[in-house]
Amino acid sequence: MPSFDVVSKVDLTEVDNAVNGVKRETQQRFDLKGTRAGVERSGGALTVTADNDLQLRQVHDLIHTYFARRDVDSRSLSFETPQKATGDSLRQQVTIRQGIDGDLARKIVKAVKGTKIRVQLAIQGDELRVSGKKRDDLQEVIAFIKEMGIEQPLQYVNFRE
Repeated sequence: MPSFDVVSKVDLTEVDNAVNGVKRETQQRFDLKGTRAGVERSGGALTVTADNDLQLRQVHDLIHTYFARRDVDSRSLSFETPQKATGDSLRQQVTIRQGIDGDLARKIVKAVKGTKIRVQLAIQGDELRVSGKKRDDLQEVIAFIKEMGIEQPLQYVNFRE
């Protein structure tokens, strides 16, 4: 029985490379040189620091640019509200979303079952297993999930005959 998995994973080594590029540029750019503007990664989160709101937006633009250069989808980032830090600076937490949470998985399962495509869906932790009798049905499911317009980037992996 053919099957595939729907996952949402981010390559953390590429995230590290993008963060290093942002750090390098904030140290060299004339408008950001000598300021507290920067990015640090610890675990599954980024910490963005800046002196003011303008610099914070510039660092956001740099993050999006370097993520695009490294082929990491920036939709996997969840920006929280900036908070005041020491010395009138701003600090913002950015979480890197990995895996499909339960609510999104149930939403996908319900939508696919509503299409009457003859496939079985199973939630397995933070991924979704789709299996069916025909390969064409599985390809139809992939196309349908892509059309759903989910804001989190999804990958379709582990395709088996």
